[in-house]
Amino acid sequence: MLGDIHSNFEALDTVLKDIEKEGAGRVLSVGDVVGYAAEPSGCLAAVRNVTDAIVAGNHDYAAIGKMDVSYFNPHAKEAVLWTREHLSKEDKVFLSSLPLVRELEEEGITLVHGTLYEPEQFYYLQTYEDAERCFAILRTRICFIGHSHVPVAILKNGKIRAETKGEVDLKNTELAIVNVGSVGQPRDGNPWACYALYDTEEELIRFRRLEYDIESASRKIIEAGLPEFEAERLKLGV
Repeated sequence: MLGDIHSNFEALDTVLKDIEKEGAGRVLSVGDVVGYAAEPSGCLAAVRNVTDAIVAGNHDYAAIGKMDVSYFNPHAKEAVLWTREHLSKEDKVFLSSLPLVRELEEEGITLVHGTLYEPEQFYYLQTYEDAERCFAILRTRICFIGHSHVPVAILKNGKIRAETKGEVDLKNTELAIVNVGSVGQPRDGNPWACYALYDTEEELIRFRRLEYDIESASRKIIEAGLPEFEAERLKLGV
């Protein structure tokens, strides 16, 4: 399960190689393939080649003018406007086709970038109250999300609790919302690329952390004329 790649091809390539090594049966994405870093088209091509299902993130929509960028911080806005100029027509058609929510009923999985309620607003899921609002309208057992760039599983079995450890057992869980973390721009203090593996037989979520060539990704950001801040944050995981 991929999320928040943000045009970081070095991180994505490392993750896709690990997914192949792990023998994952399919690849899904909770959006924000583009934004921030320097290789939007390369990331889109790679994601389109491997994903079975994908939803739109706020940067995906902003990059094609489907979302107002006035609320973006200055660095993010600059990166979005740069990305618009570096997407092909085919890239833009693909991004414009992405839905906000995907339900995979047979697998018991829902995909959304932010929250299930008002997904077009791209709210952050930050509190148990936010989670409860999502659980109330969730029609599958598990909802995979992104947006915050922080891997965490929010589990409901009567009470709601959060799990941030590397492996999360879902066997005795009624409902779950899983933030898959960020492939291309982690913000939990760990700069290594992050994605989530869901073992449907063992009912187990594994957050995978992978070292990748951060120096190369950072250098490409600077050489492209994108904000230097976006290059430096990759090294810090913030």
